[in-house]
Amino acid sequence: MSRRARIALVLAVALFVVTAGAYVYVNGHGFDARAHPGSLETAIALRLRAAAIPDEARERRNPDPQTEETFRDGLAHFADHCAVCHGNDGSGDSEFGPGLYPKPPDMRLARTQDLTDGELFYIIERGVPLTGMPGFGTGEAEGEAATWHLVQFIRRLPKLTAEELEHMAELNPISADAWLQRLEEEEFLRGGGEPPARPATPLHKH
Repeated sequence: MSRRARIALVLAVALFVVTAGAYVYVNGHGFDARAHPGSLETAIALRLRAAAIPDEARERRNPDPQTEETFRDGLAHFADHCAVCHGNDGSGDSEFGPGLYPKPPDMRLARTQDLTDGELFYIIERGVPLTGMPGFGTGEAEGEAATWHLVQFIRRLPKLTAEELEHMAELNPISADAWLQRLEEEEFLRGGGEPPARPATPLHKH
């Protein structure tokens, strides 16, 4: 048997074993996005994520020095776009986080904080396939600047103050249902009448 044939046979056997194992697992447990990945699955996923980031991207440095302005910009962006899954404090304890598979990581911990700025930028811009993490890259300079500010904010997650978290809560989007309820309550307090039309998209608290 030639070397190429042996490699093909090994790959075919490996694919069969993986497929059979997946079938047995799903048949016995079903699908449940609320479950937590096992340690082996987590280790493999982290290695694949690391391998998928090019060295050039990993070594990129944040072009903007951190200032109070860039931190506030990153904070507002995180509260508006990221907190719904990651939580304002980056813990992953959020409205949608527990229902995702895999769960959003606690970004205050070493698994995230030990990543380089370039790795964080790459993940935010490109997303992570087969997870709930979308890619937010627009290919525009303004979008990249916002991502670098997010990276700076993520570095501050372990040290956020109670006042900063309270401010983020004011910046979180609210649902259309919550907005409608607020409008109806305000209309009732003014003496009745038909409430305004429900907005089509989530709105901010401020």
